[in-house]
Formats: sequence, C-alpha cells, structure tokens
Amino acid sequence: MRTKVLRAAAMLVALIVRSTEGAEGAAMGVSVKESGDTVRVEFDGQLFTEYRFDKVDRPFFFPVIGPTGENVTRSWPVTEGDENEQKDHPHHRGLWYTHGDVNGLDFWSEGKGPKIVHQKFTKLESGRESGTIESENRWVDKDGKLVCSDRRRHVFRQCGDVRMLDFEIVLIASHGRLVLGDTKEGSMAIRVRETMRVTGPIAKGHILNSEGVKDGDAWGRRAKWCVYYGPVKNQPVSIAVFDHPSNPRHPTWWHVRDYGLFGANPYGIAHFEKKPRGSGNLEIEEGKSVTFRYRFVFLKGEPQADRLEALFQSFATARE
Repeated sequence: MRTKVLRAAAMLVALIVRSTEGAEGAAMGVSVKESGDTVRVEFDGQLFTEYRFDKVDRPFFFPVIGPTGENVTRSWPVTEGDENEQKDHPHHRGLWYTHGDVNGLDFWSEGKGPKIVHQKFTKLESGRESGTIESENRWVDKDGKLVCSDRRRHVFRQCGDVRMLDFEIVLIASHGRLVLGDTKEGSMAIRVRETMRVTGPIAKGHILNSEGVKDGDAWGRRAKWCVYYGPVKNQPVSIAVFDHPSNPRHPTWWHVRDYGLFGANPYGIAHFEKKPRGSGNLEIEEGKSVTFRYRFVFLKGEPQADRLEALFQSFATARE
C-alpha cells in the first residue's frame, strides 16, 4: 500500500515540476510584474503573492494566497488584520528571511536600526511553467554601514491544488568576516493564519514534522520537513517547508511555535539543545558565501506524510 501511495505521489511531483503540456487555453502560466514598491506574482491571472521590498525593514512576501483562494498568512501588521487576530510580534510579516544575530546585530526585530535593503532586481521572469524573481540586497547597521550582502532567487509554480515557492538565498561576507550567531530568532519563516494556530481563541491547527513529532513538541527539533495545517475560512490547508539536503546542518532545527510562527533555523543550537552559547555560530570568511535553499508547499486538505515525503524527495533530487 505504501509503495502505491509513493508511486502516485511521485507521479504528482512529476506533473508539478514539468507542469501541464496541453490545454493551452486552460493554463495562462505564471506572471511576475513589478508595480511600484512591490512585485506581483499571479497564477493564471489570479494573485498568488506580492514581494514587498521598498521602505520596509526587510523584503517579505504578503499576502500568500493558498490553493483555496484565501490568504494563509497573518494579515497584521501589514494590514489592519482579521477579527480576533492576535497583534503580537509585529516583526512577523508574511513570509521572510532574516536572522537575529549577524555579527552581533539583530536583524530579526524591527525598529532597532539594522535593515535588509533591496538594491536591484537581476531577473523578473514570467513563464508558462514557472515565474522567477532574482534580487540583490544589502544588510546594513543603524548607520547604514554595510554588514554583509545577499543574492536571492524565488521560483513560483503550481499544479492543481499544489502551489510552490522556492526560496534560495546566498549570504555573502562582502564586508569582512561574517558570523551568523547562535540564536533561536531566525531565519526562514512564515507567520500562519490565525485559525491555523495550535493555540489561541480561534485556533484549530496542528504541526507535524518528518519524524512524526507533533504540535508544541516540534519546536527545536530537527527534521527534513515540517508542516503547519488547519482551516482557513473552514477549508483545511497545509503549509509545508522543506529543508534542502545541501543546506548546512541539514536536517535543520525548527523554530515553530504553537502561536503561528513557523521557521527553519540552523543556528540556534544553544536554545534548542541546551548546549553552550555559541555552539550554533556559523562563520564565513571574508569574500566567501553560504547558500540555503527551501521550498514552501501549499496544499488543500490535511497533510499526508507519504505525499509530503515524495514531494520532499523531488525537491532534494532535482537538478538546479
């Protein structure tokens, strides 16, 4: 039975990666267009997400429209927010990448000075099968002094009830030695919709990782993938995040909280495993870089572990 499920899931993976080859009128493809201070990404003429990069403490995606047609991220503080939405952690905006200790500076919080500043787009590409955003960014301190830089590549795909966002970031020690410090406050993250939370007044969600660990017990645990799932407007939705095997310290630790924060963090070993402070520091020599790759998968319904494992294996073995 397991073999049949894996075979069926593998067939779905192949469809996702190759997309559909027929029915041109039924598939308009992926549109990526810059508009003012955002880049709008559409699937078949309908909004999937917006990349917000100007006049912000860091670039982020918001909203993120799931396969049911509803936003799957918390709305506040980007917009006024839904009724009963908890207004905590104002630095949790949509879907983003940052870190709380970069050469001793806190880029995780907002309003403290350090910022990730968008420099330019190197590619904005629409396509029938996928769309791409590539950009370059500068990480600066409160005085605007360069700390490091990055290159990002985002690829967007959909097939049926599956939507995917690939997030690749190359962190570059472009201005001296770089130390990505040991803290739980990071790094590749999304804040889920209020009803998807595990705890809270209107929470009906759950957490599951690739090792079978559930809900609050998944915090600080290592796993290849993790999934947050629950209802959005009474329709079940799953958000899975995959940690690529090429990433440093794979499988990563998960800074996944029952109140809706969902993050992959390969640095916070002192917090997660109660080891000596600094155990998780990652040092990059001047002029060198480190690359991280993640995949976000948005699906209808509650998660099926075999299906997610097949999707993960497709990501893990795909050619770049």
